[in-house]
Amino acid sequence: MGKQFSELSSKHIAFIEQQKIYFVGTAAETGSVNLSPKGGDSLRVISPTKIAWLNLTGSGNESASHVLKNARMTIMFCAFEGSPLILRVYGQAEVLHSRDADWAQYSRLFPESVAARQVFVLDIAMVQTSCGMAVPYFTYEDDRDDLAKWSEKRGSEGIEKYWLNKNQQSIDGFATEIAERSGITEAAS
Repeated sequence: MGKQFSELSSKHIAFIEQQKIYFVGTAAETGSVNLSPKGGDSLRVISPTKIAWLNLTGSGNESASHVLKNARMTIMFCAFEGSPLILRVYGQAEVLHSRDADWAQYSRLFPESVAARQVFVLDIAMVQTSCGMAVPYFTYEDDRDDLAKWSEKRGSEGIEKYWLNKNQQSIDGFATEIAERSGITEAAS
């Protein structure tokens, strides 16, 4: 039976800190729903009512475009080992880019990466737990280093070119504001 909470408890936070993967769900009022797996050292519990996560460069930029249209976001964690548990965190998110006022405050919480694209800050409205008894067991082996190698090879200038060519719009054509809010000009492409 699911239980709802107004904020993260210390047990919830301990569970989150042990997870190697989490899933982010976003959607605008129209268009596609996005569900994106995230991993690595990219999530911080700021307080019982606030989470921040680092968005690294990828082939899409759906979360940014969706949050600009509709700030709702869900983050889901699953126990793949030990006792079964699914923990969902619901709330309103803000997307931060490198030229935004709060960028430095949040980006410094994460390891430095040339692939750092945005930081999302989620103000938690509700936490829900459910059994997770049908979630299979999986064993964690290691983090992938493919993105780190790819982004280091491209360097900052190459990453910015990639953002201009691949990350300015969602698959539904919604703007991500990455160029203007990161200070990138078309000359970089």
